[in-house]
Amino acid sequence: MSGIQKLCKTQGYLTCIGNNWNILVIKHQTVAGTYMNIENLSIDSVYQDPNNVRIHDDKNIEAIKGSLKKFGQQKPIVIDEKNIILAGNGTHLAAIALGWKQISVVRSNLKNFDKMAFALADNRSAELASWDMGKLSEQLQIIEEPELIGFDDDFIQLDDDKPSTDIKSIDGATELNEDNFDNFDNQCPKCGFEWDKKQ
Repeated sequence: MSGIQKLCKTQGYLTCIGNNWNILVIKHQTVAGTYMNIENLSIDSVYQDPNNVRIHDDKNIEAIKGSLKKFGQQKPIVIDEKNIILAGNGTHLAAIALGWKQISVVRSNLKNFDKMAFALADNRSAELASWDMGKLSEQLQIIEEPELIGFDDDFIQLDDDKPSTDIKSIDGATELNEDNFDNFDNQCPKCGFEWDKKQ
């Protein structure tokens, strides 16, 4: 029965391999009207990007492994026409470390330098976001074992140590401008800073 395909309720295609039905390709319609094909490939047939600028250290891989173990693969990685990863190198490494044999991918039709630009944008866009620490703290108290997905005590402590950017008023303080400098004898009475009134 190999090669027989049936359209399933999720608009995906089922292909019979032996006696088991496995979802190999699922088509999702995008806003632009094109289709994104989700494929299930052998993990050995997908390759790390040799030009990947992102470094995945042990702590990062452990967090991804924790997510994959707990939730499974909830989004596919992105590959090009040669099965080289454009987005999801860390997920691929973590899946290999977990002993996975297959991984879900979508195949990009980007060419040449657009592939490189997309890979950079995928990494950079996440960095530009920030945390709402109030909401994050509430959610970390609800979920089980947040440290397994990278939210350990070191992360919380690191954020608490960040200097505040809020400008707070000081009782009795007066904001000065250049005209106020003439009131001093070329020297700040608080810090001792000296200047030449003629300049």
